Amino acid sequence: MNLAEYFDSVKGLGVMATADPGGNVNIAAISSPVIMDDETAAFIMAGHLTYKNLQLNPKAAYLFKEKNGYDGKRLYLTKIEEKQDIDLIEKIRKKRYPIFTTKYDNESKYVIIFHLDAIVPLVADGVMKPGIKEE
Repeated sequence: MNLAEYFDSVKGLGVMATADPGGNVNIAAISSPVIMDDETAAFIMAGHLTYKNLQLNPKAAYLFKEKNGYDGKRLYLTKIEEKQDIDLIEKIRKKRYPIFTTKYDNESKYVIIFHLDAIVPLVADGVMKPGIKEE
């Protein structure tokens, strides 16, 4: 199963960690990414602290834990683009947040596109090396 199929079909909990330039870390629950291609992933978000940190520091980490057990993925990310394309936001929102229409209709939304720097299992032996992708 490729990464796009994985995030389209596996249920679980995702969190994203970001930091401001001073190293003050924020972590927030966030839905699964939409995998654009082998190198990029997109998330939609409102203009809260995670978004604000990404304006100042493009690096982020995303952790996804599958619903049962300790399987999952860790994505190491670098922000490469930001869009306010309403059609793209709606497409992603309907795919990832189908039951939360009222809440998300009332918030500013952005599509943040990240380069996938590294992908590793949630629980892995050894040290993650930048640029290495999980097979």
